[in-house]
Amino acid sequence: MSETDYCELCDLPMSQCIHGRPPAPPEPAPVKKKAAPRPRKTTTKASASAPKVVTKSAPRKWTPPAAFAPLILEILETAGGTMPADAVLDELESQLADSLLPGDLETTPEGELRWRYAARRARQKLLTEGLMTKGSPGVWQLP
Repeated sequence: MSETDYCELCDLPMSQCIHGRPPAPPEPAPVKKKAAPRPRKTTTKASASAPKVVTKSAPRKWTPPAAFAPLILEILETAGGTMPADAVLDELESQLADSLLPGDLETTPEGELRWRYAARRARQKLLTEGLMTKGSPGVWQLP
């Protein structure tokens, strides 16, 4: 082909005609950059099983069960190691009458006073720690 050759379709010189030029090769698809992988949170068994410490600034509504545990042990020791549950709870009430919080005097959904429920929970913890043993029904005792 020379510059004097003209396209039969558009009457332009072949150097300017779009029909005489071979089609341009297709442009390669743009390369997508892969996003960097997110770093994974690694947890060790120690940190995964450790409880999170939450500090609350609000005042307590009722006394926690842990506050009753030493008093229960003290009452049982002075009684000789064994005492009926109702007597232990009555003694607790007389010792803590001035220090019970207003929420302690409310009832649980089951109808029990909250402080009595907390005292029973404290007894359960003392049982699991081995500081108390299960006596006959209705009796709390030391090992």
